[in-house]
Amino acid sequence: MAEAHQAVGFQFTVTPDGIDLHLSRENGILTGVYPASPSSLLIVVIAIMSTIYARIDPSLGMIDTIKRTMSVSGYMTVQTQTVLSAILFSTGLWLSLILMLRYILKALLSYHAWIFESHGKISFCTKLWLSLVKMLSGRRPLLYSFQTSLPRLPVPSVDDTITRYLESVRPLLDEEQYNQMEVVANDFKKDQAPKLQKYLILKSWWATNYVSDWWEEYIYLRGRSPIMVNSNFYSMDLLYVTPTHRQAARAGNVVHAMLQYRRKLERGEHAPLRALGVVPMCSYQMERMFNTTRIPGIETDFVQHLSDRKHLVVYHKGRFFKVWLYYGGRHLWPSELETQFQRILDDTTEPQPGELKLAALTAGNRVPWARARLKYFSQGVNKASLEAIETSAFFLSLDDEAHGYNPDKLRSLDLYAKSLLHGKCYDRWFDKSFTLIAYKNGKLGVNAEHSWADAPIIGHMWEYVLATDCFHLGYTEEGHCKGDINKGLPPPTKLQWDIPLECQEVIEESYMVAKDKGEFCLTYEASMTRMFREGRTETVRSCTSESTAFVRAMEDKNTASAQKLDLFRKAADKHQNMYRLAMTGSGIDRHLFCLYIMSKYLSIDSPFLKQVLSEPWRLSTSQTPQQQLNMVDIKKFPRYVGAGGGFGPVAEDGYGVSYIIIGENLITFHISSKFSSPETDSYRFGQNIRQAMLDIRALFDQKDKKEKEM
Repeated sequence: MAEAHQAVGFQFTVTPDGIDLHLSRENGILTGVYPASPSSLLIVVIAIMSTIYARIDPSLGMIDTIKRTMSVSGYMTVQTQTVLSAILFSTGLWLSLILMLRYILKALLSYHAWIFESHGKISFCTKLWLSLVKMLSGRRPLLYSFQTSLPRLPVPSVDDTITRYLESVRPLLDEEQYNQMEVVANDFKKDQAPKLQKYLILKSWWATNYVSDWWEEYIYLRGRSPIMVNSNFYSMDLLYVTPTHRQAARAGNVVHAMLQYRRKLERGEHAPLRALGVVPMCSYQMERMFNTTRIPGIETDFVQHLSDRKHLVVYHKGRFFKVWLYYGGRHLWPSELETQFQRILDDTTEPQPGELKLAALTAGNRVPWARARLKYFSQGVNKASLEAIETSAFFLSLDDEAHGYNPDKLRSLDLYAKSLLHGKCYDRWFDKSFTLIAYKNGKLGVNAEHSWADAPIIGHMWEYVLATDCFHLGYTEEGHCKGDINKGLPPPTKLQWDIPLECQEVIEESYMVAKDKGEFCLTYEASMTRMFREGRTETVRSCTSESTAFVRAMEDKNTASAQKLDLFRKAADKHQNMYRLAMTGSGIDRHLFCLYIMSKYLSIDSPFLKQVLSEPWRLSTSQTPQQQLNMVDIKKFPRYVGAGGGFGPVAEDGYGVSYIIIGENLITFHISSKFSSPETDSYRFGQNIRQAMLDIRALFDQKDKKEKEM
């Protein structure tokens, strides 16, 4: 959700396609030979051996050639040479068939006409395509099965990108401004663009995704401003249901569910997300969900991802505790985790000097944090304790506040969202891949760091965890976790710190920078590009000529309702088409962003790219997908719906809006803005959105009324 406009350097990412034998991942062999299976090799070997004994040579002489090569050694009988030659040929044939099937599947997945077809209307070509994809997808693909079969993100033509860009800014500029922009854009298209495009296409041939590595580095990791609010985002608990009000018990169940999810993730056992139940989405971002931390640097941060971590770190009332997640070679049971967390809640020791607000270092500017880390946390107990945090599976904050939706309190959700987004600015470790937040009334939430993945990835895990917590693990009548209490567990370990006064001053400075002062029009909505390998997001420029015409008509009392409704449909159709273009690799902004990075590498000055990349996004929006896993039937259990999540604004005087469509009867909005801006007011903006939706509903009500009268 953050926008950055700095770029130095150039980097290729080389990930060759082919057979993916990642044996470090459980089920790696199954993924590596997909869409075949290891047993299919045996079938091919048996088939080839059978033809040989039938005196038929399907290898067209290749088996004899291999046998002659073996006969040079003279150590094997003729029969042994024949068998080994047949096995070698069968293996080569089997591998060739796998590669062929993968390339066929990749070619099929490059077909995107289906996404532009009207809802409920599927062409014969698309039906045939769906059948072929289903046939080649196998019966039970694993999470990473489709990775090497996903097509690469294509580089759009410069002409298309410039045309779409000019169309997107037309409603924002007057005639003179638009003409000037048109001249600058056409000069760029004629002069600098051909060379930049040539090098960008070259990068796209070698890189797995021509955007993603630069996007992660320059938009996220090279940003030196605070990541709290500016970059991190949050997800809420179930809206209406709190399965237990015992803080330690809720945390115990949910942490255990997260460990189950992580185990399935490491084994690749989660089903891949597929549009229409057929078209696979890239699962690459999920690999760094756990055991991951953003490490601060002077010029750029980096993402540290480790293998299976066996502990987490818990923050409560200014103290940090290390909790082991395994006992006797297994995960701790929910009841055992509840015991450990209750021990922390019952601990009455005071924070050590500098410990209370230590996490504010992760909330402030990145350079002071990087320097403090090098100076004060590179040896002794400080190094050991910081390492415990940064190498933990994830971070847990046991808050001493109560939050959640309360229909009797007007702004209960506002306070809940603010707590999840930034808390007290020192009670979340904003550098961890995610911080789980457990409130004293049993409500939960997640604050996630953004560089490693986008919101739908965390949403996938969060859906699994909440469903497992409520429908599989459950609680006793008293609200405790189910299972026996193991009193033999060693207690949590309190992390030790030796923080000098100079470091405490740096911590306090970071805290003052962070305390509600996050650096937060063009309007954009984030679209996903996960139909392509290692795809992340693309921008949909929502402020179109069609949408502005509709808004002006709504403001004009003399415009007939039928005309307003017609303009609304045109605006909606335009928005959907732009969304589909973005999803299929024909967006505007990622292409321009990469051309800008390339111009910096090649030392080419482009006034057009500078202007485009400096435009403020005063309204940034995003939709969080729901029901990715379908573990809960919300028609049967309508109260078990989540409230989604949100993020901070990206412009000083702008808004960040996340909206979630839940079933047919509920839409939630998360609206953020900066306190220091006199022009913004999240509550007022929310009321305006509500009124706008009521106005649109009134148009349809009037239409329905007229149709009934006829």
